[in-house]
Amino acid sequence: MKTLCRILTTLLLASLLCAFARQPSPEACALDCVLNKMDEAAANFHTTQADFVWDLYQRVVDATDTQKGTVYYRRSGTQIEMMAEIKDPDTKFVLYKDATLQVYSPKIEQVLVYPTSGHGDIESYLVLGFGGSGRDLLKSFDVSYLGDETIAGTATAKLQLIPKSEKVRNNYFSKAVLWIDLSRGISVQQQFFQTQGDYRLAKYSSIRVNAKIGNDVFQLKTTKKTHFVTPHG
Repeated sequence: MKTLCRILTTLLLASLLCAFARQPSPEACALDCVLNKMDEAAANFHTTQADFVWDLYQRVVDATDTQKGTVYYRRSGTQIEMMAEIKDPDTKFVLYKDATLQVYSPKIEQVLVYPTSGHGDIESYLVLGFGGSGRDLLKSFDVSYLGDETIAGTATAKLQLIPKSEKVRNNYFSKAVLWIDLSRGISVQQQFFQTQGDYRLAKYSSIRVNAKIGNDVFQLKTTKKTHFVTPHG
């Protein structure tokens, strides 16, 4: 279960939009604009592709592990599918499809299979911000607007999300911060905090929205030697 939670925390990516609206206060205005535009983004979302750098900080050893690669998302019917191709330091593929999370390590020819049914609405957290409406976001999180910040030369709006579910706070993340590109409405950076002080900082670049992504991207290229394992506990 801890491995599944760590993987889910790793794979979170958001795609949000922001515009202007008239509200009682600047903060309420900014937040309301993001939520409204999320509804528009959900209606228009088909695919997203981005390069990533994931930095995982572990407080107990005061060390950071870094992974680099490319992540893909697409809507398939009413479901969202995701494939993360980790290229550095080791090749690994993480596929979320048909309510199942699979982690393929070609080096040892092994696929870890995690059925996600029975673990709550994992998809809504795994693909945070993709295909979901802004108003639905408020059902799962206490959302606040933290102001503006420039990230790698890009003007962004900063949002904080606190999960309402105690299970999510304890097992997945206690708090998330999203930096939203104000011109394109896409999350260019995210940070997910866990209760013990660990966090994962995700930075995204070369982002392509609604570009064509082939079906083969969402398939694991296993071999006859590949072993499939379903961890327990």
